[in-house]
Amino acid sequence: MKQTVFLMATIFALVGCKEEAAVENSVRGLKTHLVEKTENASIRRFPAILEPSKIATLSFEVGGKLQEISLGIGQSVSAGDVLAVLDPSSLQLQVDAAGAALAQAQSSAGNAQANFERQTALLERGATTKVAVDDARTNAETANANLTQARTSLETAEQNLGKSELIAPFDGIVNAVEVESYTTVAVGSPIASIYPSDNFEIAFSVNFDTVNLLVVGKPATIRLADRPNIILDAVVSEIGSRADAVSSFPIILQVSDSHPLLKAGMAVEAAIEFPLPAAEGFSIPLSAAIMDGEIGQTASPNAPATLGVFVFDPASNTVMRREITIGGIRENALIVIDGLQEGDLIASAGVSFLREGQDVKLLDLGE
Repeated sequence: MKQTVFLMATIFALVGCKEEAAVENSVRGLKTHLVEKTENASIRRFPAILEPSKIATLSFEVGGKLQEISLGIGQSVSAGDVLAVLDPSSLQLQVDAAGAALAQAQSSAGNAQANFERQTALLERGATTKVAVDDARTNAETANANLTQARTSLETAEQNLGKSELIAPFDGIVNAVEVESYTTVAVGSPIASIYPSDNFEIAFSVNFDTVNLLVVGKPATIRLADRPNIILDAVVSEIGSRADAVSSFPIILQVSDSHPLLKAGMAVEAAIEFPLPAAEGFSIPLSAAIMDGEIGQTASPNAPATLGVFVFDPASNTVMRREITIGGIRENALIVIDGLQEGDLIASAGVSFLREGQDVKLLDLGE
């Protein structure tokens, strides 16, 4: 029985070896990509968060007691909308008091002016002294000054009454509400903050090599993470001259386009085009790269990365590994600046199953 089991195991082993040998010696079908399309730039992508380009913090120019606040974070407001209201009672009392003071000042000014005119007439007839006239003139001038001050006080009180409403200065979105209903607020205390609904920016950081390739005004695009089909134009608006971390320089992009779905805090991806280290390069699919961890060095604009691809040899119907230099990535394609020639056929699928010198049969000529 033991001999039978051993014999069966030996047979299975031999069959397995023959099958492996058959697999090793089989001709593998090869899908290829024809090297022909050239590019002169690469695109780098940076994750970021959409932020409003400005946030306006609103406050009252007068103090008082708030009425009910109905604002909510994320609420849309239009220019001229009333966002919050102070209880006008105390402000109206100030207007009434200023009005009464004005009436009294008008009466006093009238009496003082009449007395001055009377004293002047008496002086002409010799019935009074010049000192009395001078005193009457001074009293009239003082009464007129008090009248001017009373008018100003009334105007100020009326203006303050008009400032009891907090008005939205532009169309926007409520970012924060800093107070609660029926609380007493002081002059200048933050009430709410809003940001424009059509003016956004994004911020991210780049390394030293990349920041030296950027200038203010350079065009870019952003893609919404939740809606990848929505792509908007942007422009580099600010470039940090000082790193906010080790060799990490802040960059700000101003979003040029608008879209109804844009909201602060959305995840986006910024894309910026950079020139290749060489004049131009060939575009090959990402699937052509041999992913064996043999990239030559860390990629940078001044030191492009290298990796391997399998090139079809028509003379022997085999594939040969070749090292290529990558200048960047553009639209899910590698940009090769050295190592390939126009007309080369490279393996574009199943590269992990290929080996140096393996016999292959072309399935198609790719794109």
